[in-house]
Amino acid sequence: MNPGPKPAHAAFATVVTLFFAWGFITSNNDPLIAAMRGIYSLGYTEALLTQFAFFIAYGIASLPAAALMARIGAVRMVLGALATMISACFIAMLAVRLDTYGVVLAALFVMAVGITALQVAANPLAASLGNPTRSHLRLTLAQAFNSLGVVMGVHFGARLMLGDALFAGGSAAGVDPARRAAGLGAVSQAYLIIAVCLLVLLIFIAASRARLDTASASVATTASDGNGLSAYRDKWARIGAAALFLYVGAEVTIASLMINFLNMQNVLSLPLETAGTWLANFYWGGALIGRFAGSFLLTRVPAPRLLTIAAGCAALLCGITFSTTGPVAAYAALSVGVFNAVMFPVIFSLTLERSAAPPAATSGLLCTAIIGGAFLPLLAGQVADSVSLFAAFAVPALAYLAIVAFAIVAGNKPLTQTSAPFRSVH
Repeated sequence: MNPGPKPAHAAFATVVTLFFAWGFITSNNDPLIAAMRGIYSLGYTEALLTQFAFFIAYGIASLPAAALMARIGAVRMVLGALATMISACFIAMLAVRLDTYGVVLAALFVMAVGITALQVAANPLAASLGNPTRSHLRLTLAQAFNSLGVVMGVHFGARLMLGDALFAGGSAAGVDPARRAAGLGAVSQAYLIIAVCLLVLLIFIAASRARLDTASASVATTASDGNGLSAYRDKWARIGAAALFLYVGAEVTIASLMINFLNMQNVLSLPLETAGTWLANFYWGGALIGRFAGSFLLTRVPAPRLLTIAAGCAALLCGITFSTTGPVAAYAALSVGVFNAVMFPVIFSLTLERSAAPPAATSGLLCTAIIGGAFLPLLAGQVADSVSLFAAFAVPALAYLAIVAFAIVAGNKPLTQTSAPFRSVH
């Protein structure tokens, strides 16, 4: 028996808190990168190993998480994911006590495993809680709260981990032992606060379990089809996964470099904490605004055309960034966030509509493509170390150009017969 409107609304509101939580936590990687560079005197490639350790978990954990959810159900999956994330916070605090960068990377991997499991469970929960014809609206709203969590998370991490007392004028905390110790303490404090918040959320979800049970039962019956293995045999599913791989990699690359980029003397010379605030307000805030604007535009503009425009503008802005300096380069880089907003849902839905594989299997494959956030930032870090931080923006520029090609091809490819339920997703 399906829950009535009020229970469904209450259950959906509960699930939305999960979207907010993983957006908040994931976005703390951006100020953490700048903090790690200062504390351990790292090059860009070494510092961006934080993103590699985090996003590699999507490629490793997505398929096992889908299989596990089929066995234990979505609500137990959510509770287990939150417990895993809490344990990751304590590993991060242990890393600070041991003063070992490698343990920080291990903590980020464990955190990402928990977030991967959370996403595998929360996305179908959000879609199932209410009228099936409005599932795309619920997912869009939930993703908006995820973006809100990202904006607030960057503010939180920048203020705590990149304060002027720790990184005055952008100087490395590693130069001064006292300042370095303070930087490590700030990182530990940030993850202690996150752990406490996650514990409160875990208790809240456990107390709300009854209102989620009906929805989770329907999710569990379909989860076993989401392992993605059959999608590997479909050419279009692989192409869509490649496009999503490039998109996530490009978005994460720009966010990962932004704080240090805005801190550069020939860009804006902002203090690291202020640069973190600009990242939150303009790059991630632009994505938040763009998500609502994109939802409106998608009711009037065909999805492939809108994706072509968005990816083309993002590529152009990256080109301006690596070919200019000063405020022009800074504002161009920050503006990419607005155009990023529609890319994930549109690539996802275009792939679902055109793949001949079962929709759940295609979704499973697309979830593994988020691993792009591990590899493209690392490549950009190598370019930054060997050439310049400006040149590193060529990496996302090329990724966006490839997405333009995907969008053009998608606009000329007919939908499959099995994709009808997903035509309204975008």
